[in-house]
Formats: sequence, structure tokens, C-alpha cells
Amino acid sequence: MATFLYRLGRGAFRRRRFVALVWVALLFAAGFGAASASAPTSGSFSIPGTEAQKAFDLLEQRFPGMTANGATARIVIKAPDGAKVTDPAPKAQVEKIVSGLKGGAGADQIASVDDPYQSKAISQDSRTAYISAKYKVSGMELTDATRDALKESGQAAQAAGLTVEIGGDALMTAPETGSGEVIGILIAAVVLVVTFGSLIAAGLPLLTALIGVGIGVSSITALANVLDLGSTTSTLAMMIGLAVGIDYALFIVSRYRVELAEGRERDEAAGRAAGTAGSAVVFAGLTVVIALVGLAVVNIPMLTKMGFAAAGTVVIAVLVALTLVPAILGFAGKKVLPAGTKSRLFGKGKPAGAEPKANGGTRWARFVLRRPILVLLAGVIGLGAIAIPAGKLEMGLPDDGAQPVSTTQRRAYDLLSDGFGPGFNGPLMVVVDGDKALADKTVDRIKGLEGVAVVTPPMPNKAGDAAIINVIPKDRPSSTETEKLVHTIRDGSGDDVLVTGATAMNIDFSQKMNDALVPYLALVVGLAFLLLMLVFRSVLVPLKAALGFLLSVVAALGAVVAVFQWGWLGSLFGVEQTGPIMSMMPIFMVGVVFGLAMDYEVFLVTRMREAYVHGERPGQAVVTGFQYSARVVVAAAVIMIAVFSGFIGASEQMVKMIGFGLAVAVFFDAFVVRMAIVPAVLALLGHKAWWLPKWLDRILPNVDVEGESLRKHLGESAQGPDKDRELVNA
Repeated sequence: MATFLYRLGRGAFRRRRFVALVWVALLFAAGFGAASASAPTSGSFSIPGTEAQKAFDLLEQRFPGMTANGATARIVIKAPDGAKVTDPAPKAQVEKIVSGLKGGAGADQIASVDDPYQSKAISQDSRTAYISAKYKVSGMELTDATRDALKESGQAAQAAGLTVEIGGDALMTAPETGSGEVIGILIAAVVLVVTFGSLIAAGLPLLTALIGVGIGVSSITALANVLDLGSTTSTLAMMIGLAVGIDYALFIVSRYRVELAEGRERDEAAGRAAGTAGSAVVFAGLTVVIALVGLAVVNIPMLTKMGFAAAGTVVIAVLVALTLVPAILGFAGKKVLPAGTKSRLFGKGKPAGAEPKANGGTRWARFVLRRPILVLLAGVIGLGAIAIPAGKLEMGLPDDGAQPVSTTQRRAYDLLSDGFGPGFNGPLMVVVDGDKALADKTVDRIKGLEGVAVVTPPMPNKAGDAAIINVIPKDRPSSTETEKLVHTIRDGSGDDVLVTGATAMNIDFSQKMNDALVPYLALVVGLAFLLLMLVFRSVLVPLKAALGFLLSVVAALGAVVAVFQWGWLGSLFGVEQTGPIMSMMPIFMVGVVFGLAMDYEVFLVTRMREAYVHGERPGQAVVTGFQYSARVVVAAAVIMIAVFSGFIGASEQMVKMIGFGLAVAVFFDAFVVRMAIVPAVLALLGHKAWWLPKWLDRILPNVDVEGESLRKHLGESAQGPDKDRELVNA
């Protein structure tokens, strides 16, 4: 592989105009497709194999049109103290809202509007009422005129002294990342300038990463409606694509600079950079792709699509690093080198064969080697303490109750809870697959259950072979009492009585995530062990890497629970409302963090193994690895943390939570696990760290991430670590 990548990089450098033209053409084509495509919808949501989904499918068969994926809105009106919504003046204002929605701007997208006085949508104290509006299209497809008409529908009533708030998904808009994303990119730029000492070299990874992300995100946008991708899919793909795109280009550029410092011609330096650092980029990218694609085993279509979309962006980032980066290096010439001859990158101007001055990575490695047990205990105990909140993890799907109190959706949610009861925002829909007798029997049984506030009479379909029963719990939708009620209804019913609705779907989704977490974790950790055994020709090094990965993920989950569920330091991260952790968060973090953790493991430990193979003692091999790889790994980690942290400012709670979780996970894995626990464990293991049974060594294929075959192809002979100074990274 190294030889092929060498030829690819060298060819891209020599044919840089053609390569650059192809990538620019792809960018314009993807951009044109995104611009001409219709706006993405919120995406359909299904949970195959669950009772809630079976009930939903039954509804589609027996009640055609009832499950149409149109947006809904609830305009909640509350009368002031001493008044009722049934009084003449408030009633006139409410009816004005109804008529305005039916005949005002955006009425062509309205499917129906229910008058609360006819539908009896009035609280017992007659102070609160709500208007239900259904639209023909999803919330993402509503025009600005329709959405503005909805927002302005209650202004006259508010002026008359009524409280009017709006809930539902009709106000849904594409998630905004705010200025945090830009700040993250600016921090990445600063890190690159400090690392390279050259504006040209610093700008190159940013430019190529933005091109790759532009192609990936534009392609997702263009195909969003065709593939039924959710509105947050492109945001998550952008988050991951930016991080890995900058990092992969960083490794190629830094290696290219080292090759130039060794006196090689520019095209030869580009080829060698692609053949050596590029091999590690391919492997690292492959681990990320496999982990993201592996999300398909959970069998949640939405999560599968998110994984595939993000994996596609990572593939583009790898291809950009292997082709476009060498091509742009051809245009940049030697301007990628730092100003001055005494660059920190190349040992302050010392000859190539001279022993470079000990840098920060060397000093840190020697410190760890002197106190390996202390460092190991500090790292493990520290991450273990942070992981403690993960034991109290509560998972769920966000609803309007999880919105900030400053939003009208949250205020509408609270008004409905106050006026109609906590369970009104999460009604259960019981679908009876049978005649009226079975439906009446089911109603009688549910009325006698603890935790039930209201049970409506059964609503049969036209054929009379199915009915719908609405059940309003006494407790809020996300409470354990409501979850128990769902299970109680199900346990006492046969296969012809099914429970669905948003609350039941949420419960089933969380349960499916819980059930899939351990198998998926076993798949990912097993894959990590196998891949790293191929790379490092060792049994204990992959085991240590996998255990370290688990530690960093659990610690990151603990931090997420502490901030988003418990509210610790919540104001610092813009968390206005605490609540359950998004159900897909643990599995999504496992998939993404696994790939990123393996990046740092590969880039750091391959240099240690190379030094050990060339005759260095185990401890000295650790020092050598840190001397030549620590700085670039630190820079890559800081860039990823900056990019992920930029998404903490997003308006969408899911994006905010994922950005925080990934940023914290990268911090823990890069700076605690890889930079502290890994060298401490290797120091304690000594020669045993690199042990591999001979029979296993014979049957395992040689992936050659270090580029040994390339050196043989080029007619070079390894002469120990001094000969291999060209492997130095920035």
C-alpha cells in the first residue's frame, strides 16, 4: 500500500493542475446539486422491530392518511387572572386566531385547524385552551410566509391581555451552529500557525478540509430528500469531516516538510509523504469509516443514515489528503517551510544526523518513564472519577419540554401541563386490532390502572375492525411512572392491543439503544484489537489501546451526564434546560471516538514500534516516539477539540450535546490515555509489550503502516533510528 500511495502522491504533485481542477469541479457540481435541491425535511423516524413501530404500521393500514408526515402546531391560549377563555372577549380573540390561520397567509399549506370550542380543547378551569393546526408538509418544508403567519397569529390576542404560546414541530428550522463553529476553525488556524511557523503551511490543511467538507455536505444536501436524510445529518457530517480533514492534511503536510528538510526534491518529498504518513491516514480513516458504518447493526434507519453520511465525508477527507494536498503542495513550493533556518521543526538548524535537542515530548516521556505507576494511577483514577456520573445515565428523546425556557415551544409545553396535567404533552395511543367489543374491554382495563389520568372512548375505523384509544398519563412523558404505565398496558394485553405515540416510541427507542450498546461496543472493541494487532504485531499493545478507549468513552459519558443531565457547569456551556441524555448519544460517541482514538494510537505508537524494531530498548523507544510524534498529535487533538467545541454553540440540543461529548472524549483520549496512560503501560511492560506468538505472526497480513516496503522499493536500507530521521513529524 505504501508504494501505491507513493506513486499516487507523486503523480498528484506532478499533475497538480489537473488534480486541482477535478476537485474544484466536484465542489461546484456538489454545490450546484445542493442549491437546486429542495429544502431537506426533518427525515422520517422509525424503529423496526418495536411494538410502537408495529402499531404505527397498523395505523397506516387501518387508518389511511392518519399518519401523514405533516407538521403540527398547537397555539395555547391562557386567560388572565379572573377571566376565562369561554368569556365573550377572550373567545372572540381565539376565534380570530382560528379564522386567521384558515384564511390568512400560508393557508394553502394548512390541512386543518381545530376550533377549541368545538373540539373541547379547554381545561377544566376554563382558563386554558389550545388550537390544533395540521399542515400538508413537514416543518422543514413550510414557507417563510406560513411560518411567519403562525408566529404572528396570536399577536392581537396578546395585545388584548391573553397569553399565547406556540408548540409543535411547525416552528422547526434547520439547526444553527452560531459563531462557535467559526471560532473553532479560527482556533484550529492558530494551532496550525504555531505548529508550522508558516501561514501557507497553516492555511493548506484548512483549505483542503473546507473543500472536502464542502463536497461532502453539499452532496448530503443534494441527496437529502432522495435518501430521506434528517436535517441534522449534514451538521454532524460537517463536524466530523472538518476535524478529520484538518488532521489528515496536517499529517501529510508535516511529513512533506520533513522530507524537504532532508534535501529531497519536491515531487519526491510529496510521494514519500503520501506513502508513509498517507498509509497511516488511510488506516486511521478506515477505522473511523468502519465504526460509523457499523452503526447499521443497531437497526435504526435514522442512525444508520447519519453514520453512512458521516463516513462518506471521512472518505472524502482521506482522498483529499492523498491527492489534493500533494497537488496544492506543488503550487505552494517551498513556501510551506517556516521562516528562518533555525526552525523548531528541524532541530534549530542542526545537521540531519545530529541528535536534536530534547523537546517537550521527550521531557514528558522521560518523566513518565521515571514514575510510570504514579502516572498510570493518576490517569486511571482521574478518568474513573469523571466516569462515575455515567452510572446514573438516563436516556430519552428530546421534546418541547427539553427546550430552553426562553422559547415559545417550551412555554406552550408548560401551559398545557399546568392547564391539562403533566401527562397531556405525552399522550399514549393504544391501537386495537379488533372489533368494538375488544376495544371497550381494553378501555375498561386501562381505566383501572394506576397512573392513568384520562382514557378517551375508542375511535373505530370505517371498517370497524380497528380502533384508537387515547390515554393521558398522570405524570410527565419522560417520567419513570409513565414508562411503567406503558409496560403495564403492554404486559396485560395480547398481540392485538399495541401502544404507540411519541412517548411510547421514545421508550422503545431508548430500550433499543440500551440493548444494542453492549453488542456494538463488543464489535468496535474487537475490531480495534484486530486492526491494531495487524499494525503493531503485538497482543498487549492492542489490548491496552482498546481498554484505554473504553476508559475515555465512559469518562466522556460521565461528563455529558454531569453537564446536560445534572446541570453542573451547564451555564458555561449554554445548557438552559437539563434532562435525559439523547438515546443515540452513547452509541454515536462509541462509534466516532473509536475511530479518532485509533488515529492517535497509530500516529504515536507506530514510531515507538519502529524504534524498537531497529534496536532501541523499550523505554528509549517510548522516548523516541514522543520526540518525533507528540507535537503533531497534540496539535491534531487541539484542532479536533476546537472544531467539536465550536458546535457547542448550536441551537439544536442534539448537536450541542454531541459537540461537547466528542470534544471532551478527544481531550480525555489524546491527553490522558494516549499521552500518559499509554507510555506508562509500555514502560511497565517493557519487552513484553511487543510480544506476538510466532504462529500468529505468520498468518497475520502485513499492513506496513510504517512504509518499510516503500523504503525497500526505493532501494534504501534501514540503518537504525538515525537513518530514519525523515520519519520525524512536526
